[in-house]
Amino acid sequence: MEANLPDPKNFFILYRPKDIVSGDFYFAQSHTPPGSNDEILYICTADCTGHGVPGALMSMLGISHLNETITEKNILRPDAVLNDIRDGIITALNPEGSDEEAKDGMDCVLCAYQFKKMKLEFAAANNPLWVVRKNELIEYKADRMPVGISKGVIKPFTHQEIELMKGDIIYTFSDGYADQFGGPKGKKFTYKRLEEKFLEVSIKPMEEQKIILEKSFDDWKGSLEQIDDVLVIGVRI
Repeated sequence: MEANLPDPKNFFILYRPKDIVSGDFYFAQSHTPPGSNDEILYICTADCTGHGVPGALMSMLGISHLNETITEKNILRPDAVLNDIRDGIITALNPEGSDEEAKDGMDCVLCAYQFKKMKLEFAAANNPLWVVRKNELIEYKADRMPVGISKGVIKPFTHQEIELMKGDIIYTFSDGYADQFGGPKGKKFTYKRLEEKFLEVSIKPMEEQKIILEKSFDDWKGSLEQIDDVLVIGVRI
């Protein structure tokens, strides 16, 4: 999938499955809508229920629905894509509509980059999107529901849009990095530390950022077991 991404100097993908196969996955697809010359680059950072084989099966389902919804159905806005995928996942996991609700699904951030227009549209399910701009981290919050069955009334995902600036770095991630236990007291790394780490590395080239983040994770984890799949994606504008 990396062939569809921008110049390698402008992005990194830190991908650390807990097991051989993973419940975290990334998806990257360039798509030019019919009748348009404006190419859209879709990047999804996703965390499916579970890890190992159960998580990998959910990942396959998620990737299949992303391809179908964007490429075949030509549904373009990220919020509409997630709405459609949610319907597909619920139908696939609970085809009879029984009262026994399937709890499987995924948390994700789906980005649609239009680089010529310097515009980013996205939708976020449980996981936020962070932008580092001029040494400041800006958080765009997620809808508090998964792409799957959730408690209460199922609501549409929120459409969000950012006017990009040259030098912006967009970070998307699963919860595996922040939730990893380690350090001198065996506690979680936390999102606060992750925020500080992104601000610290943002001035560096993207490949160097990845190396520093990997070392920081390993140093924090130490001899403890990795508790979950880890996925972090950074894109510099």
